Order: sequence, then C-alpha cells, then structure tokens
Amino acid sequence: MINYHQTPTNSPEPPAEAAPVSRSGAVSLDGMHDSVKVPDHKASFWRQMIAFFGPAVLVSVAYMDPGNWGTDLQGGAQFKYGLLWVVGLASMMAIFLQVIAARLGIATGRDLAQCCYEWYPKWTRMPSWLMAELAIIACDLAEVLGGAVALNMLFHIPIFWGVIITGLDVLVLLSLQGLGMRMIEAVVLLLVATIGVCYFIEIFILPQTQPSFLEMGGAMVTFHMGSPAMVYVAIGIIGATVMPHVLYLHPALVQSRKFQKDDESIRTAIRFNTIDVVANLSVAFLINAAILVLAAIVFYGKTSVTAAGGQVVQFNDSTDWIQAANLTLAPLMGTAAASALFAIALLASGQSATIVGTMAGQVVMEGFMHWRIKPWLRRLITRSLAILPTAVFIGIRGANNVNDLIVLSQVVLALQLPFAMFPLLHIASSRKRMGQWRLGWFLLIAGWGSALTITAFDFYGLPDAVKQAWQVIKGG
Repeated sequence: MINYHQTPTNSPEPPAEAAPVSRSGAVSLDGMHDSVKVPDHKASFWRQMIAFFGPAVLVSVAYMDPGNWGTDLQGGAQFKYGLLWVVGLASMMAIFLQVIAARLGIATGRDLAQCCYEWYPKWTRMPSWLMAELAIIACDLAEVLGGAVALNMLFHIPIFWGVIITGLDVLVLLSLQGLGMRMIEAVVLLLVATIGVCYFIEIFILPQTQPSFLEMGGAMVTFHMGSPAMVYVAIGIIGATVMPHVLYLHPALVQSRKFQKDDESIRTAIRFNTIDVVANLSVAFLINAAILVLAAIVFYGKTSVTAAGGQVVQFNDSTDWIQAANLTLAPLMGTAAASALFAIALLASGQSATIVGTMAGQVVMEGFMHWRIKPWLRRLITRSLAILPTAVFIGIRGANNVNDLIVLSQVVLALQLPFAMFPLLHIASSRKRMGQWRLGWFLLIAGWGSALTITAFDFYGLPDAVKQAWQVIKGG
C-alpha cells in the first residue's frame, strides 16, 4: 500500500506549498484507509460517482439521528412551520462545513484531529479531545433514548429496559466493522432509505396529513424568532443538524478511497466528494423538514388528543413530544401503520447514527491522543457513558422526560460546535497547510459565515439554554 503522503515515482514533485508530511505516519480508520479503489480521473462521470459515493452517506445519518427527531418534533408541535427556516439554514451550513471537511482530508491526507495534533500547541490536545468526546457522548445519549423509545413503540418494552438493551448494539457494530467500508456504507444507506420511505408514506400517502406547501414555502423565507422558547429549540435544531463529531470523521472517511495523488486526481476527488455531500445532506434536510412538518400537522394548535386506547393526552410546554407521537399518531392519522412506521424509522435512525458515532470516537481518540484500542471496547466505553446516567435519570425521574433529555443533548452539541468549526476553517484556509487546495473565496465566506452564525446563535441563546437545561436536570 502506498502511503498517502508519498509521491509516486512517475509523478511530478509536489509544489513547495503543499501540506507537510505527517510526522506520525499513522492513518485514520486503519484497515479502511485506501480500501476502496476508484477509476482513473479520465473515467466516465458515473463510474467515478459510484466509486466516490458513500462517505457522505455515513455523515448524513448524523444529521437525521434521534436528536433531530426530538428538536424537530418539538419545533413543529409548538411553532408549526415557524422554525422550518432554521432547519433549512442549518442544513445549508452543514453542507458548507462538510464540503470543507472532505476537502481537508483529501488535500492533507489527515483527519481534523490529526491536523490539530500536529499543528497546534501540545496543551490543546487533551482539552480538544475531551470536548470532542463530550459531543460524541451527547450524540450517543440521543441515540440511546431514540432506540429505547422505538423499542417501546414496537414491542412495549419499558423505556428503562430499552435503554439497557441498546447497549447490546456493540456486538452488531463489531461485526460490521470487520466487513469493510463498502458494506458499512450499504447497511447505512439501507437504514437511511428506510427512514425516507417511512416519512414519504406518512406525509404523502396516509390520510389526514396533507401539508400546505405554499405555507411551508413562506415559512422557509420568513426569518422570525418570536420568543426565548423558540431560540432554545432553534439552538437545539442547529445542534442536532450541524454535528461536531462528523467534522472530525468526514476527513477520515474520504481517505477510504484509493485515488492517485496528482493534481488532477485530487481535483476530481474534491469535486465528486462535494457532489456526494450536497446530495446526501439534501436528503437529510428533506427528512428533517418532514419530521417538523409531520409534528406541525399532527400536534400544532391542539390542547389534547384521545389516543387509540382512550387515553387523553394533554399538550403543554412540558409535553414529551416523542412519547406523544407514540400515543397519538395512529388515531390522528387514521391508521395504526403510522405509529409503526414512525417507530421503525426512529430505530433505523438510532442504529445508523450509532455506527457513525463509533467511527468518530475512534478517529478523535487516535487523532488527538494517539491511543489505539479495539473498536468494540471504544464503543462499549462511549455507550456506557451515555447509558449509565440515562438509566439512572429515568430510574429516578421516570420515562416522561425523554424528549427533554434529547433536546438537552442537542443544546450541548450546539455549544461544542465552535471547538470543531474554527480549527477546521483555520487549517482549511491556510496556504501553508493546504497548499493550492486552500479554500477559495466562496467557501471562505460560506464557511466562516456559517461558523459565526452558529456561534452567534449559541451566545444569544446561552443564558436561556443554560436555564432550561438546568430545569431538565433538576426536574423543576
């Protein structure tokens, strides 16, 4: 295998401005690095597209994980289409940042954690790693809760035991990682397709769910934030949509493609990975928008609903909307299939996102700290850090605050974002680090504009977010 940083003997010397050779010599996701062959850059468009298609599939599932469900359901139920523009804005910013992350990996042959390890002061390594780990644990919390709720919907397993059962997915992930990158991408693509089909059926085929596309279009271009509660949910949506851990993971995933390192091949890899990102994150946007729209159709403006078993569900500011969806989707939509479809999609969402979380954890640990442990052990540690406090919380407080915990986890993710975004943009903007592949004017403006917008949201909503987060923790 040719090391990424070696120059083939029949290729011209790299320009002096090219990124320096890695001192460590380590590669991201060892065993998957350079494992997928791609055709020559002169091959047909579709041959190349098929070869490069995949990394953004894995990235996209982080943008439609159970954390998105909690924030989008709450946003649609409380504010109808009022936060649809936030979903669109967050998705657009995610596309810009992931395009930049892919470009970084292709141009430097490193992931973001490796770049930070090599090019930033030593004292930054441990804090940066801990911040990245906190983001992964927060994301894992949402996946644990989402999976537990889905199991409750499908099999009536209590939420507490559902949380415990989700820890067993370590065994599934261990078997998947031994099958190679293409198999992992295929499994995740199947799960994403499951989510998409479920929502297509719920919105366009099932009765009583006919959205007003004119009203939705107006909401997409009406930038309005009418209350602190909207700000809090908006920050949660951004935290659920733009995910810090996949900014670390994506540069590693693109290195699974074994392409030549001459200028034209690198240019081709950047182009097709950009298409990959735009296509897959556009699908993620449509699914997130569908979740919010479904909640708006089913819940907005209602004070209570009678569930299938005759139970009356009261709606207020403290309603657990994921739990309410479980109880009320079937009678409101006129078919029991709606609740099952919702649960299947939620379970697929959590399982696909947990695969991505495992790989991201491996990348940040090895990149920042140069610690190498078995993927199953890495997953077990991360999952335990999410499961144990969740199980204790639910054991003490009961299972009526699942949505609050999920939204809280997304606020934590939003507050972690600047610690991933700004190093990414700083390095990708550098001629010294990126050479001729540094960001052009469009991505410079789009990337830094996205980072500053997200950070502004964070600072604007921080006092209220901390207040409401504390209410969730103490149960007030």
